[in-house]
Formats: sequence, C-alpha cells, structure tokens
Amino acid sequence: MAYSQIRLKILPSVRCLFDKLVQVKVEGLAPHKTIELRSKLVDDRGVIFKASALYKADETGQVDVCRAPSLGGSYTGVEPMGLFWAMAPETPHSKFLKKNLLSPTLVEIKALSGESGELLASETNERGYLTEGMKRIPVQEGRIRGVLFVPPGKGPFPGIVDLYTLGGGLTEPRASLLANKGYVVLALAYYGYQGLPKNPKTLDLEYFEEAVNYLRRQPEVKGPGIGIISISHSGGLALSMSSFLSGISATVCINGCIANTVIPLHYKDIVIPPLSPVLENIKITDSGLVDIRNALPDPTLEKNRASLFPLERASCQFLFAVSEDDHNWNSSLFAERAAEILRNHGKESFQVLTYPKAGHFLEVPHMPYCPSAFHAAVGHDVVFGGEPKAHSEAQLDLWERVQAFFKSHLDSKST
Repeated sequence: MAYSQIRLKILPSVRCLFDKLVQVKVEGLAPHKTIELRSKLVDDRGVIFKASALYKADETGQVDVCRAPSLGGSYTGVEPMGLFWAMAPETPHSKFLKKNLLSPTLVEIKALSGESGELLASETNERGYLTEGMKRIPVQEGRIRGVLFVPPGKGPFPGIVDLYTLGGGLTEPRASLLANKGYVVLALAYYGYQGLPKNPKTLDLEYFEEAVNYLRRQPEVKGPGIGIISISHSGGLALSMSSFLSGISATVCINGCIANTVIPLHYKDIVIPPLSPVLENIKITDSGLVDIRNALPDPTLEKNRASLFPLERASCQFLFAVSEDDHNWNSSLFAERAAEILRNHGKESFQVLTYPKAGHFLEVPHMPYCPSAFHAAVGHDVVFGGEPKAHSEAQLDLWERVQAFFKSHLDSKST
C-alpha cells in the first residue's frame, strides 16, 4: 500500500496547552488494517515515558482514537487521551518532571504497521504551559522565593498561592495552567530553592504570611481574599495558613493531612509539633517498595492533638480532594476528621470530593500517572497507590471542580 497517503493528525492543532484534550486520528489506511500507536516524551530529567495501543482501522481506513477502542497495549477500550495518561517511565519510580515552562512538553506519536512494525506516520504534539501574553515573573521579595504567573488582559484577577509538595525546589506546571484560567498565581517555594534552607529544621508560618501579603499587594490582584491550592505535605501548610492567617477566602487541599507532619511548624510564639508516625504500621510491598499509608495515627486522638491545626479558626471555604487508594497516608480519614471538626464548630464551609481508585498525586489532566517514587521524608521509594485509568479520570474531574470552586469563592467577590 502507498504509505505516502497515510496521515497521522493531532486535532484541533499540534500545539495546545498541557491540560487540553486532543484528537489523534490516522487516515489513509487499508480498511480493517491493524496498527500500533506509540507515544513518547522525555521529561526535564531525561526520563523517557512511553505508552502504546493497538487499533483496527474502520471500513474507510481510519482510526479515530476518540471513537475506536484500543484492543491491547498500555490500556484498552475507548480512551481519547490514553496515549498520554498511560505513559509509564522507562526508569522505574520516576515522577514526570517539568522545570522549564518556557518550552512545551513534546509528545511524539507514531503509527506503526500491526503486521510488519514498519513506521507509517508520525506527528508531535507540543503541550505548552503559558498562553500568549502570560507573564512569568521570578519572585525574590524579602524572604519570598517563587514565580508569579499573571494572565494576559486588563485584570484585576483573583489571586492564588500554589503550594506543592515535599522535596524542595519549585513545581510550576499547575500554577501556570491555573493562571491560564484567569488567576494571578504565585508558585511558592519553601525550601531547597534559591537561597532558602536546604533541610529546614522547622517551618516558619510567617514566611507564608509574607507570601500571602505579597500576593494581595500586587496591583493585578483583586481582593479581598485570595485562594490556596496545595497537595500532600503542603496541604497541611495550606490548612495552617487558613487557620492562622487572615485574607484567605478559598483553600483547596488535595490529599493533605490535618495535622502537622515531618518537622515542627512555628508561628509567632506558637509551635505545632509534627505528628509521630507509628513505625510498626509501615509495610514493605512484594516489589520492595515502602508502604506508609497507615504510618500516621488518627490526629484527633487526645495524645496527638498538639499536632492538629486549629481548622475551626479558619474563615475560608475548603475543598478537600481525597484519593481513597492514597498510599502516602490515609487521606480519607484526614478529610473525614476535618469535616467533623468543622461541623462540630457549626461550620458547613467545606466540601469533600472522593475518588475511589485514585492514588496520591492528583495532578493536572493528562499528566502521566505516578504509582511510586522517591519520598523525601522517608528517604526511600514509596508506593503511591491508584489505578491508572481511574486516577486519570480523577485528575480530569478535580481540575474542573477546582476551577468551579475558585470561581464561586474568589471571582464572585467584588473588589
């Protein structure tokens, strides 16, 4: 057959933002021909992520991934974005890393003959992070270190602090993609970045207070209050900020803990000690990974209460997102306890979203799923739980709900 007529198309365009859905189509095949589609990206650490799936052309010689089922490979069934979320790292226990947002993530997609393995067509999807006109401003203000994303247009826009997880440095993709939705977002580093301590012995809440005040002062930010989005260890920081600091209207806590963990937290003359793990509850999986799901005890028990954040003091709205198969810790329990504490103080200012088969790292849509990786506090590779498809669907759903949550609690307030 004439391969020159075979076309692999990425629609509506080969260029899009990272969180957007694309349609992968192959045209010009022989009717009912079997092809293999392969996807590949190389992250900023040089780790290769790959997925593949088998498809059969219809009677017109087309494969439309949005309509045709995968018959085998990294996933099966109709999965429009399967070639993206099912990508797995060639180096085990690697989490997708994107440091430089000024260049897109390139996902190469190839169509190969199902019989001969011969390359039939290929195309590259450029998945970017910044819309045209978006400003990315490095921040070094007093002690504050991070990056400010300001959307194009007149503004003023609602402001959000994006806190990422333990491990140091700065993670910008979520902050930039949220800023594309019409928010000024401060991706805030809190250690191991540009002169911040590498291994802090304590966390100082006054640093985070400085960051909140800095963001609220920006001329492009409309008030009165700002939002916070957080995940994992930084979820606790977001809850402590909401409990102690003023000027916060809406807080998203993704798989966080309602007690302080890892190192003591200081605010003025208050010290909140970390919750002590129960070491005998740590398990080792058959593949030699550490499973710390049950390492932290119930923080509402009398002996653990000193580590609890005083959530009842918060005046913001909360969105708790929970993966029921989170193996980093028992996020479901923590969210249940948060809801109890707020209710017991007469507050209904929260919602809890649960995702049954999702794992710990709920990221932006179409991000390769991370079942296991190195854990800075444990000093070992740990299992994070979840099933790839359910996890990917949870990411998609949560992203929409986060935007709706911020829209209703930040956008509707007048300046």
